Amino acid sequence: MEQISQAFLSFIDSWGYFAVAMLMAMENACIPVPSELILGFAGYLVSADRMTFVGAMTAGMIGGMAGSIFAYIVGATGGRKFVEKYGKYFFIKKSHVDLAQRWFDKYGVAAVFFSRMLPIVRTFISLPAGFARVDFKKFLFYTFAGSLPWTALILWGGVLLGDNWEYLLEIGHELSIAFVIICVIVIAWLYFRHKRKRKL
Repeated sequence: MEQISQAFLSFIDSWGYFAVAMLMAMENACIPVPSELILGFAGYLVSADRMTFVGAMTAGMIGGMAGSIFAYIVGATGGRKFVEKYGKYFFIKKSHVDLAQRWFDKYGVAAVFFSRMLPIVRTFISLPAGFARVDFKKFLFYTFAGSLPWTALILWGGVLLGDNWEYLLEIGHELSIAFVIICVIVIAWLYFRHKRKRKL
């Protein structure tokens, strides 16, 4: 795994924004490439003035959206049986798909939003959305809305940590859970605030 990670880092080091977009597309197409590795290192390159934050952010979002759309199409056209049969050739574990499926079954299309910030689930949530053939426009909206803050957070973490960007690999899971909790609190606060204003 260390050798593969080093190959990814060399790819980003050599190809910059294109590599960030390609690797983020792979992650969101259900090929397990840690976004903390991609965006954390990209953030380090931003801190070293070898990338711009906007450029890295744009590349990450374009790649992430492209990979998510691809996974959705695979789920919608091939179905669960197709993924279970051929997914192993792309390192897709049935247990990970099952986890994403449970999230989707419990929270519906809203899971597409929140799961973009959670470990493992974010990589595979497009598949059950495809299985269910949820409205494609809604899928795109929730995917973008959930991916944007997560991409910005990890990228900014890499910028702040600089040479110590690899620390994100150790705290990525805890950070993502904390971030989701904060998002839930903020959304709930905005919702109740809006409701209170309507009553006045």
